[in-house]
Amino acid sequence: MPPSVGVVLPTHNRPEMLRRALESVLAQEYDGEVRAVVVFDRAEPDPSLAEVGGGDRVQVIANTRAPGLAGARNSGVLALDTELVAFCDDDDEWLPGKLAAQVSALEAAPDAVLSSTGIVIDFRGQALPRLAGTDRVTYDALIRDRIMSVHSSTYLFRRAALLDIGMVDETIPGSQGEDWDVALRAARRHPVVNVDTPYVRVLWGLTSYYAQAWETKVAALEWFLEHYPEIADEPGAAGRVYGQIAFGCATVGRRRDALRWSARALKANPKERRVPFALAVASGAVSGRRVLLALHTRGRGI
Repeated sequence: MPPSVGVVLPTHNRPEMLRRALESVLAQEYDGEVRAVVVFDRAEPDPSLAEVGGGDRVQVIANTRAPGLAGARNSGVLALDTELVAFCDDDDEWLPGKLAAQVSALEAAPDAVLSSTGIVIDFRGQALPRLAGTDRVTYDALIRDRIMSVHSSTYLFRRAALLDIGMVDETIPGSQGEDWDVALRAARRHPVVNVDTPYVRVLWGLTSYYAQAWETKVAALEWFLEHYPEIADEPGAAGRVYGQIAFGCATVGRRRDALRWSARALKANPKERRVPFALAVASGAVSGRRVLLALHTRGRGI
């Protein structure tokens, strides 16, 4: 009998997107049991969602842990008793075949904690595939590069192993990068099993709260530097994170901090490509939003 799967969908006031995400989960062709738990974070739960898909496959709850994405994910994990646990954000969609292919890959690697898949970025109607280029993503690879396709909406965990390594960290500022952290902790035990096919549609935009919360992003990146000192030891990783911090500081008007972090980024990696963007924003030559728009159009982030 295939293992049972529980899918956690955290949400905050995006009802149309949420229903689309939920329907994409329930539409998966899979021989085992699939259940979903919708977790409302700082919003009133909508009990009508329990009727989506018919039967009793959907549970609707409120986040009972720390406010924010991490607490919402953990509330969902604890509400489930399935063998496997998956994540799907409320603005993303699972594509046909995702679950069956991923469960098969995870079962073939009995010591693995986590599996991921490729993604398709949807930005203003453009479909931009992003793949990892490998079927195993190691801890060192995730330190060197925050691999875009190792995305929260692709995640499928062995639930017992997830509880063993520790659930999603609720202390990260604004839950920014919480998916990177839990992937790192999973990969530290065993490489992430990656199905390198674009099985998840990820919606990108510039209007969400998280897209604009640069003070919080900076604080979260500093959290990662504190908790993963290996980042500073890897020139490419250090340059990337320092450059992201520089850009964030520039975007919120912290010009002196932007210059300081830009200098650190260039010292770590003289070719760090985020520095020119940070300096341009710090100088007032261009807005951070305009830079992000140009990057997102090409399927890239800062």
